[in-house]
Amino acid sequence: MLVEFNALPESARIWIYQANRSFSEQELSEIQQKLDQFLTDWTAHGADLNAGYEIKYKRFIIIGLDQDINAATGCSIDASVRFILELQDTYNVDLLDKMNVSYKQGEFVAYKPLTDFKKMAKNRSVSANTVVFNNLVTNKAEYLENWEVPAKDSWHSRFIK
Repeated sequence: MLVEFNALPESARIWIYQANRSFSEQELSEIQQKLDQFLTDWTAHGADLNAGYEIKYKRFIIIGLDQDINAATGCSIDASVRFILELQDTYNVDLLDKMNVSYKQGEFVAYKPLTDFKKMAKNRSVSANTVVFNNLVTNKAEYLENWEVPAKDSWHSRFIK
């Protein structure tokens, strides 16, 4: 069952999918319609899942699930991954590669392979204060507090000297 993302509790489980490029306005509109439909119909063993989403910076799809009502199961998680794979194919975009880094350059969101980010850190092109996106957060509270943070406060800090 689709619910407003803001209505999800802070304990809601979070999945973050970062795109390797920004979506166009038309793509965003289509993706929102597809997300509305998918989350409206998303179930676990026939039980409705209370889930919501938001799209940030035209490139991050954040799905939240209130597991206090009904928890995701292997089959429901598989269904969500199939849905994301369909979005990848439809929009020719990468949403599942966790070995890439998104970070802010002013108001612009940049996207680099992890190997390039490491080189940039070594060359001091990015610093401990560079704002990065920590896509490893697992619940809404962590997402709200620790998703968009300086590199020094994230797993990215291991690359910053």
